Amino acid sequence: MHSNAMPSEASGHSETSGRGETNGRANANGQFRFGGQPGTHGREAGPFAQAGAHDQPDMNDQPDMNSQPDMNGQPDGIPEATVARLPVYLRALYGLAERGISTVASEELAAAAGVNSAKLRKDLSHLGSYGIRGVGYDVDYLVYQVSRTLGLTQDWPVVIVGAGNLGRALANYGGFVSRGFTISAMLDSDTAIVGSRIARLTVRHVDELESVVATHKVAIGVIATSAGSAQAVCDRLVSAGVTSILNFAPLVLSVPEGVDVRKVDLSIELQILAFHAQRRSAARPEPGSASGPGSPGRSRAGNAKTTDGRSRPQELAAQA
Repeated sequence: MHSNAMPSEASGHSETSGRGETNGRANANGQFRFGGQPGTHGREAGPFAQAGAHDQPDMNDQPDMNSQPDMNGQPDGIPEATVARLPVYLRALYGLAERGISTVASEELAAAAGVNSAKLRKDLSHLGSYGIRGVGYDVDYLVYQVSRTLGLTQDWPVVIVGAGNLGRALANYGGFVSRGFTISAMLDSDTAIVGSRIARLTVRHVDELESVVATHKVAIGVIATSAGSAQAVCDRLVSAGVTSILNFAPLVLSVPEGVDVRKVDLSIELQILAFHAQRRSAARPEPGSASGPGSPGRSRAGNAKTTDGRSRPQELAAQA
C-alpha cells in the first residue's frame, strides 16, 4: 500500500470544495502564539486592531463596494478564491513578524504574498480587517485574524495512510505541529512495515483505521498510498467520519457531498513546469544565431564560411 513517491512542495488542487495549504499555530487553550507571546482569543488584540473614533481609516484599504459577491464562495460569505489565498498571506505575515515588523502597508504585504494590493485589501475585507491611514495593518493581529478564519486556533488530529517514502517524510515534517496539525497515527498494510517506528509513531495496520479515527477523533486524513489503494482508503475514511482528505495518490477520488478533498500531484506540477521551460527554450535564440548589427534576419547558413574564408554566397557565385 505504501507509496515510494518522493516528497516535494506542490500546490494543492481542489477535487471538491477543499481548503488550501495553511500555516499557523494555536496552543491547547486556543490562544494564538507567535514568538512566545499569546494573542487574545475571542477579542481583538494589538494597538491597531480597529480604528477608533479618532482614527482615520485608510481609504485604500476599504472593500470595493461595487464588487459582486462570489456565488461560489463559502457559507460564511468568504469566496473560495480568497480562502485559497489566506494561507499565502499568513505565510507572508510570519515572514514579516520574524523580521520584527509590527505594522505593514497593504502594498508591502501584497508584494510579499505575490498579489496586487487591491485584491489583498478585498480579501482582508471579508475578515473585517481594515488598515489605518499612515499605519497599515497590525501584523500580530492580522496573523490572529487569518488563523482564526482558517480554523487554526485549535489543534487538528491527522492520520496518514501509507508509510512509504512520502508518508515517512510527511510524518517527520516538524512544521505540522507548529501549525496546529498533530499526526495522531500512521497506517499501512505492509506487514514488514507495521510495528516499525516512524517519527515517534508506531505504524499500525490499516485494518485499525476505523478504531484509530474514533479514538483520536481524527479530523483530516492524508492518503499517501498507491493509486490502486487510494479510493478504497478514501471510502473507509469517509465512512469512519473523516470529511477532510489530503490526497497524494495520482488518482481523482470520488467522494460524497460534504467531503473536502485537496489533491497534490507532484507529476502534474513537474509537467506544468516542463511546459513553461519548453516555451522559454523555444523563444531563446541558439548561441551564435543572433543577427549582427545591420543584418536582421540573416541565418547562420548565410554567414557560414568555407575553408578558403569565403562565405557560401561567394562560393556559389564563383561556381556559377
